[in-house]
Amino acid sequence: MGCSEVTASVNRDEAVAEFTRHLRFERDLSPHTVRAYLADVTSLLDHLNGRLEDLDVGTLRQWLAEQHGAGKARATLARRTACARTFTAYCHRRGWLPADPGLMLGSAKVPRPLPAVLDQRQAEAVLDAPPAEEPKELRDQAMLELLYATGVRVSELCALDADDVDRDRHVIRVLGKGRKERSVPFGLPALRALDRWCVHGRPRWVRARSGPALFLGVRGGRIDAGTVRRMVHARLAQVEGAPDMGPHGLRHTAATHLLEGGADLRSVQELLGHASLNTTQIYTHVSIERLRTAYRQAHPRA
Repeated sequence: MGCSEVTASVNRDEAVAEFTRHLRFERDLSPHTVRAYLADVTSLLDHLNGRLEDLDVGTLRQWLAEQHGAGKARATLARRTACARTFTAYCHRRGWLPADPGLMLGSAKVPRPLPAVLDQRQAEAVLDAPPAEEPKELRDQAMLELLYATGVRVSELCALDADDVDRDRHVIRVLGKGRKERSVPFGLPALRALDRWCVHGRPRWVRARSGPALFLGVRGGRIDAGTVRRMVHARLAQVEGAPDMGPHGLRHTAATHLLEGGADLRSVQELLGHASLNTTQIYTHVSIERLRTAYRQAHPRA
């Protein structure tokens, strides 16, 4: 059966619509990733003039070469390669392509720069705040303490409900990527900050629309990631020498400090909710590089 016969029953719009449903409901990807993948697929189909039946490894390589020639970053090329593989595999499973040309694509290697992290003195300075009374101050302090204590993603923090906090066991229940649930411990400073927010701050902002959300915005709705990012940037700007970074920087910092304190890599992987240990291993490189820096500064024969 020829390729044109296989794909005769599907047009471009149908293929994109079906692939979108696959990404959202079967792969359960984030809205941001779905948007990025759909933009990539649209670009690929534009390259093919909408003719799905012309999709083969040669046209895939031509498309990626055009992206490279246009100056696209290596990270963008790696994502587009991954998207192309996902799309061609899906088309093959649906019977729209007689074979999966994406299997013949090479991997685009992306250098992984070491993430910026706070040292322990800087982390203490960020979290060291004068006694707060206003709801915003109480909320921001509780969010900072929880971000650093647990290393959760900003999306996971925003999604927390009040009953996700187990005060007796000092753990929070987190719904991570792929809707995978995990329990993450936290310490006394975070518990105290949470209690102050829940007792003295949150009740003053609760509205009918608040629902069970743990952290609220000034109008009573669930807090959004942009508000958390702005708050973290503002607090870090007050600490001399601290790198400018957002909530994900606190996640990097928490992981690095855990490893420096003696935690094993598997435990950190579980705490962070990483699907692969390879993702967690970058923090060992961060710790080693910090050790090298300290050695060069301190050893007389470094």
